[in-house]
Amino acid sequence: MGALPVAHKLALTSPFLPRHRRRPCPAAHDRRRRHGAVVAYMEPNPNSPAAIAGRIIGALPVVGLVARILSDEGGVGGDIIDFAEFRRRVSKNCTVMDSQAFYDFNERRGKPGDPFYVLLCCWLAAVGAGLLKTEEILEGVARLRISNDIEFEEETFIDMMRAAREKRAKLKAPVPQIPMEARAEKALEAIYVCCFGQDMIEKEDAKLLCTMLNAVFPSVGRPAVERMVASMAEQVASGERKRGVKTVSQEVVQRQLKDLEFLKQNKLDS
Repeated sequence: MGALPVAHKLALTSPFLPRHRRRPCPAAHDRRRRHGAVVAYMEPNPNSPAAIAGRIIGALPVVGLVARILSDEGGVGGDIIDFAEFRRRVSKNCTVMDSQAFYDFNERRGKPGDPFYVLLCCWLAAVGAGLLKTEEILEGVARLRISNDIEFEEETFIDMMRAAREKRAKLKAPVPQIPMEARAEKALEAIYVCCFGQDMIEKEDAKLLCTMLNAVFPSVGRPAVERMVASMAEQVASGERKRGVKTVSQEVVQRQLKDLEFLKQNKLDS
């Protein structure tokens, strides 16, 4: 049997929408609305009965363990949402048009535009906000563009987030609340580094970026997403981005890849 197209591989092996076209659901555009306001899946009301109950349940040893086993979206008791759980949350909020945009982007950008790579960039910005430094995110996605080792990057970043949270807990310092618009901007920056390198953002690319980011960060709003994508495209076209943004050099990436290979080899030997 020949290799499956990327869309079908994702449909079989991941919690993400398959590429086949379906008749749009009449309520598709209302799926992310609650009481007339757009609500992001990453922005639950911390004072809602469900959120309070979740924290209580998560704190109970036996009940919390069972809840974590049964939950496919994570986040029980304030746990860090891992990459698989994040994808499930995104897929449940995606319309068919949203899902198609990920695959169209993949066709335009090739391997660096893999839907998993795009979602990893969004995950780092959405879940890692306040725990990961911008430089750490950009260096990680630049490595991914070269190494194609998404499993290792996921494992590395989840360990970094847990370590950062534990450090803050010891210092009794809460994780800063980063606005969703700032997270979306950080996701866009990571996607550019991972998927474009230093290429121009063409009109069709910009359209797909807007659709994907709006699917992941719906509460930011389409107009705000379009503004940030248009701004980045202009900066790239004018050369302003190269002058004003700290880029990750190939030397740094190659050095980090050697370090990662050493760490992976140690894990295999242990």
